[in-house]
Amino acid sequence: MVQSINTKSDLVINGTSHLGLSDYGKIMVGDKGFEFYSDRNINNYIQLPWDEVEIVIVSVLFGGKWIPRFALKTKTNGTYTFSAKDPKKVLRAIRVYIDPDKIVKSLGFFKVLSNGLKNLFSRKKNK
Repeated sequence: MVQSINTKSDLVINGTSHLGLSDYGKIMVGDKGFEFYSDRNINNYIQLPWDEVEIVIVSVLFGGKWIPRFALKTKTNGTYTFSAKDPKKVLRAIRVYIDPDKIVKSLGFFKVLSNGLKNLFSRKKNK
């Protein structure tokens, strides 16, 4: 049986982990960290202590009206991407434990495309 790292949970909500194949389960935001538990397999879980989370990246569409997913970038183990039934609720709960300056918007599609083109042309000029 999996032991939670939290002593108090602020929010438990349905969510999806996008680590590899999508996995449905419960997202728990608590006093010690962020946790995800799969509905299908009890051995499939993610526990991220707050001191390990470096930054929270939020994908924002339509001027903030829709947040399809968010990611937690850790100091050592990379980035974990999630979506939730009510992502704004989850982000408000995370904001209690993570500095709001460390919760950032991800780049939009056209910004990523323009940055890629700029890098492509600058490499050709340097050669």
